Amino acid sequence: MENSREPREHRGRDRDNREKRGEDKEFVEKLVKLNRTAKVVKGGRRFSFSALTVVGDRKGNVGFGFGKANDVSEAIRKSIDKAKRNMISLPIKNGTIPHEIIGDFKSSSVLLKPACSGTGIIAGGPVRAIMEAGGITDILSKSIGASNQYNVVKATFAGISKMMDVKSVAKNRGKSLKELWG
Repeated sequence: MENSREPREHRGRDRDNREKRGEDKEFVEKLVKLNRTAKVVKGGRRFSFSALTVVGDRKGNVGFGFGKANDVSEAIRKSIDKAKRNMISLPIKNGTIPHEIIGDFKSSSVLLKPACSGTGIIAGGPVRAIMEAGGITDILSKSIGASNQYNVVKATFAGISKMMDVKSVAKNRGKSLKELWG
């Protein structure tokens, strides 16, 4: 009788879960910072958590999110959901960025420079996570000023959003891509 039952992975319930897991695999999720804060109450300390995550599809779309909750997994889940809603496009040219740019947010500045193929990602923690999630394979970067990870992420995204891709430059100049590249 035991052989007549379906194996566990073939039941309907598990099939749906596998589809959901496969759907999430299209995005790369990186945890940049997890912070624990304590509130002192009558019975002792009450802990809450905040998470900063970066999400990307390795094809030029990347986003960041910040979530808070009383549980670590819930804070990470909230931040990933916010990151998926706040995705921006990252222009990629031959595995690197098209031009040099400086992104600023408060007292943090991030310098992003294109690099030739084979260089790799030369970047610190938060910037490295953003570039890996976005699909950049070669880049040089320098974080200048305050090293607060929240502000470094926001400065990097400020630089990315100011970046121009070839199609928009050609359109603004009224030329075709072939004329622009020669």
